[in-house]
Amino acid sequence: MSKKTFPLSKERLEELIQTYPTPFHLYDERTILGNLHAFQNAFAWAPKYREQFAVKALPNPRIVQLLHEAGAGTDNSSIAELLISDAAGVKGSEILLTSNDTPADEFQKAIELGATINLDDITHLDFLKRVAGLPEVLCFRYNPGDLMEGNAIIGKPTEAKYGLTRDQLFEGYRRAKEMGVRRFGLHTMVASNERRPEAFRFTAQLLFSLAIELKKRCGIHVEFVNIGGGFGIPYRPEEEPLDLPAIGDSIHKLYDEMMVPEGLGDVHMMTECGRAITGNAGWLVSTVLHEKDTYKHYIGLDSCMANLMRPAMYGAYHHITIAGKENEPCDHVYDITGSLCENNDKFAIDRKLPKIDIGDRVIIHDTGAHGSAMGFNYNGKLWCAELLLQTDGSVELIRRAQTVEDYFATLRFPGSIM
Repeated sequence: MSKKTFPLSKERLEELIQTYPTPFHLYDERTILGNLHAFQNAFAWAPKYREQFAVKALPNPRIVQLLHEAGAGTDNSSIAELLISDAAGVKGSEILLTSNDTPADEFQKAIELGATINLDDITHLDFLKRVAGLPEVLCFRYNPGDLMEGNAIIGKPTEAKYGLTRDQLFEGYRRAKEMGVRRFGLHTMVASNERRPEAFRFTAQLLFSLAIELKKRCGIHVEFVNIGGGFGIPYRPEEEPLDLPAIGDSIHKLYDEMMVPEGLGDVHMMTECGRAITGNAGWLVSTVLHEKDTYKHYIGLDSCMANLMRPAMYGAYHHITIAGKENEPCDHVYDITGSLCENNDKFAIDRKLPKIDIGDRVIIHDTGAHGSAMGFNYNGKLWCAELLLQTDGSVELIRRAQTVEDYFATLRFPGSIM
């Protein structure tokens, strides 16, 4: 069982709301660093291991700074994320740019920062050389096709837009070597929120086999193998967290069996997790504004899917508790809704909860990844603040709430009617 708790008492929460009105996302520094250390411990056997935090999960420079100070690099997918990494003190090869229909300016910024570049298509090699030059360290993203299942969030590999086929992969490395690149890595990412431990062992086995073949066929001794992210978390209380020590141990055995005998016992290991690092360390805090009885019983909040899109987009489950009513019986059934002009703007449907009253504080759990990051401004809804609960118990503002003035900023220019 994964007990769902909130790190602040009802009284402390009410004090905080006096300074920072709801809605807001609250993140817990202790949990974030604990999650990172769990991965570092699970892969401590590797000659060198680094978690490349997936910035897209929680693109806040303060969070990236915390993780970098604890030994993490970053995985980036846009120029904005590269700039966040740079601002947070992440440097050089600690930065990974995973290409995905990447424009020239993003490649140029990555080269400027000395980042490792991970190409998503064989044709990007010539484009990269033309618009930005080749990096010191290059890798390609492998798409294993029907060798792996993928999952509902990221899609089947054969239908996913990501990565190179096996034949393209070897051709890409051969051509890159001919073009003068001397340092290489190997990467794949085939699932998201994966909860089957055997999937990570199989991914490692697949990449280790490729690394061995690259050495034999192309004379390329990769410096690192990046098995990607996708490590799932228990969104539901009845779910168990992944056994990271067991996963790390199973990959360690494969490494010793496959890589070491082939002279690849110096190859570094990488993961690029987002959800597994920050997901369970975040909560969306909202206030009940309205109660509505029609064909169903609705509870309306001051937040909406602009603050947390996952339930509407994926039908994803997020656990909900009511501050101060955690121990009361869940004997009422509600749809928990936001104010967006979309019928799927619901955080929960037919959810059993304690009796809810107007003014109650609703805590939506596990919003630390792909929560605020997936925010948007449809209906003129504004991004909410982000707060960090530090290990000393103090709370730091790490993103102020968006204002109406912010929303209209791009509509105010010479000649506009705003």
